[in-house]
Amino acid sequence: MVFLHCAQLVRPGSIIGNVRIEADAAGRIASLRPNVAPTTGDLRLGTVFPGFANAHSHAFHRLLRGTTHADGGDFWQWRDSMYHLAGLLDPALMFLVARAVFAEMLVSGYTAVGEFHYLHHRVNGSPYLPAHAMERAIADAAREVGIRLVLLDACYLDGAIERPLSSEQKRFGDATAAHWLARWRALRPVIEGEGVTLGAAIHSVRAVSPSAMAEIRDALGADTPLHIHVSEQPKENSDCVAEYGETPIGVLATLGMLSSRLSIIHATHLTDADRADISASGCTVVMCPTTEADLGDGIGPAFDLAARGTPIAIGSDQNAVIDPLLELRSLEAGERLASGRRGRFAPAALLAAGTAAGYASLGISRSILANGDPCDLVELNPASRRTVGSAPAQLLLSASASDVQRVIVGGAVVAENGSLTGTSIGRPEDLLTEALLAVAGAGGRS
Repeated sequence: MVFLHCAQLVRPGSIIGNVRIEADAAGRIASLRPNVAPTTGDLRLGTVFPGFANAHSHAFHRLLRGTTHADGGDFWQWRDSMYHLAGLLDPALMFLVARAVFAEMLVSGYTAVGEFHYLHHRVNGSPYLPAHAMERAIADAAREVGIRLVLLDACYLDGAIERPLSSEQKRFGDATAAHWLARWRALRPVIEGEGVTLGAAIHSVRAVSPSAMAEIRDALGADTPLHIHVSEQPKENSDCVAEYGETPIGVLATLGMLSSRLSIIHATHLTDADRADISASGCTVVMCPTTEADLGDGIGPAFDLAARGTPIAIGSDQNAVIDPLLELRSLEAGERLASGRRGRFAPAALLAAGTAAGYASLGISRSILANGDPCDLVELNPASRRTVGSAPAQLLLSASASDVQRVIVGGAVVAENGSLTGTSIGRPEDLLTEALLAVAGAGGRS
């Protein structure tokens, strides 16, 4: 057993003092007792929050940070740069990149990540031997760092609606839904275990036809988390309406795919009918505010959806920013800019988006810090130059990743003051430098 004592524990809607947490050998909460003094042997913590969940990440996009911002353009121009980068990666490089990015996430306060993964094959589309080399690399990186990983293996069949994959996209594809399902099923016993689980994803209505989505719908178990990009760009909507007579949400609704096990990524450009369909279904919407701002996507209707009862989670997506606190602050800031009003999301609602909703979206747990839940915690510094004077519940609106003091996953301290603990692999910035140099070398050889 592991015993931790929190001077104050901040959960959505409550702050409890002098909390003693007991974690079992599996890293799950065995008991949580408030108003208890610490005892000898307890790990003593200050102001503690539940671990933050990054419900949507493309780890390798992190390599573009700080290199595309002078180019102007839009999402589609940025995507050309991303495709070029995707063509450079092999399993060895993917391991270095994922390890570095997961390390940055961990020290920043993310205790779990959903990696939306579609770089499955060699550049020419042929499979790796041994099989699942890219997926193994990502799983190995997460284990080495100590972050909880849900690998959202993505089905990606078409280059656009009714168009074949381009040469840059060949490595993403599995030809048919049946082939993707066969590879997905074979992947589970290969990567699961030691903090890694397998989820599923459909890239988008641009990349998977309705008939293929229906095949996936019928084949996946109801307990498998399923994620999909939806309505990030107006062009996606107009192309979908032109081909199918419905918006992407309309297509999903017609297929009966809107349910509590589905997570919709972005949902930036929605019609009133789309919003009603989403809110009636119980699905989660994962907003990625820093990416949506960076790419000029727009401000999604997060507050309206939440007001209708839709769970909202957050993701770092392209990883131009890795900071759950800034992600949550940006979610609120976008709403203020769109509405002209302050205090749209209450602090408790922001904390739920950053923790409970993300963990549920990834299929990790349906509650937060209850008995049997993962003992995943983040200790924040309430007395830094950014946070001093802040009410504990409002630290989300003043703190940044720099204020993360300790990160605990499964009851064990895995990061402290910007460094990984219990490992000799180095600081995130050193790992990122190593990965960037290795990818740059690959670019010079290509």
